[in-house]
Amino acid sequence: MRKVFFGFVALAAALAQSTGPYKVLKTARVGGEGGWDYIYADSAGRRLYIPRRGQPPVQTRLSIYNLDTLELINEIAGVGGNGAAVDPASGHGFTSSKPVSMFDTKTMMPIKTIDPGAAAPDGIYFDSFNSRVYVFSHPTKDATVIDSKDGSVVGTIDLGGVPEQGVADGKGMLYVVMQDAQGSVTAVDVKTMKAVAHYPFGDHGRCNGLALDVKNKVLFAACAQPQPTMVILNAVDGKILADLPLAGGSDGAVFNPVTMEAFSTHGNGTLTVVKEVSPTRFEVEQNLDTMNGARTITFDSKTNHIFTMSQERGPAPAPPAGGGRGPQAPAIPGSFTILAIGK
Repeated sequence: MRKVFFGFVALAAALAQSTGPYKVLKTARVGGEGGWDYIYADSAGRRLYIPRRGQPPVQTRLSIYNLDTLELINEIAGVGGNGAAVDPASGHGFTSSKPVSMFDTKTMMPIKTIDPGAAAPDGIYFDSFNSRVYVFSHPTKDATVIDSKDGSVVGTIDLGGVPEQGVADGKGMLYVVMQDAQGSVTAVDVKTMKAVAHYPFGDHGRCNGLALDVKNKVLFAACAQPQPTMVILNAVDGKILADLPLAGGSDGAVFNPVTMEAFSTHGNGTLTVVKEVSPTRFEVEQNLDTMNGARTITFDSKTNHIFTMSQERGPAPAPPAGGGRGPQAPAIPGSFTILAIGK
């Protein structure tokens, strides 16, 4: 009964909040073939990084765009993986590939590769507190910690679950959302590189997005099961403050401290905006149509713009004769697109 009622509430919220202050400001059909996962905005360097994975004749590479014009600046051949992160102070960038690639953001040339051991790099996060990069691995349930100044591996952190997105407060705490069926956030003391708390979400799971209001110590976790939900919790003790319906299954979340809003992007081509009215009161402000498949997200703190990306697909092939799930619809060549979202 609870699921039925929640579904009705979610539908009503989606219809009620279909209009709002945000819109797609720009759609850049930049093209280029190959797989993709995360998108990363370097607000200081005015660059947008998107690793692309390929099989011959499609080349694996790191695509680098102008964050203001969305024009392609350069591509670093052979540097792929899932995501990227940049240390503005050292000018070093990293990709969550195996091995991890380290590159110079000014020359846009590779520096070296870094062996992450048994880890299978997926998510990645740079924390300016101690100039370290955290590379998250699903199968080993940990984070490989890299010194961003010289690229040395300084240790690993046992996270106690399948890690997805991480976010730090800049004061010594790192929070990582777990993708397990029973969702949670792991709180990490980066000085000791130890998990100091685990905050469970009860029946909410398959969580991929995590954002943080540093000032008020509020976490926003975007979860997919049993229905798409933004679980909002206190970062100090893990107390759940609210849960709000999302317009689709999330694969990323960000927070804008200027507007006090959290954003979640979804594979069904929607973006949900959650307004923090107060540190204990939250509401869905808007559900915006974006582009089908635009499931990952990044935030430019200079312009307050959100960026996401996707590609167009042709008709889906017929499902198997015996039933079951059919193959994914083929991507339309040259259709890879970056979207800029704002007011």
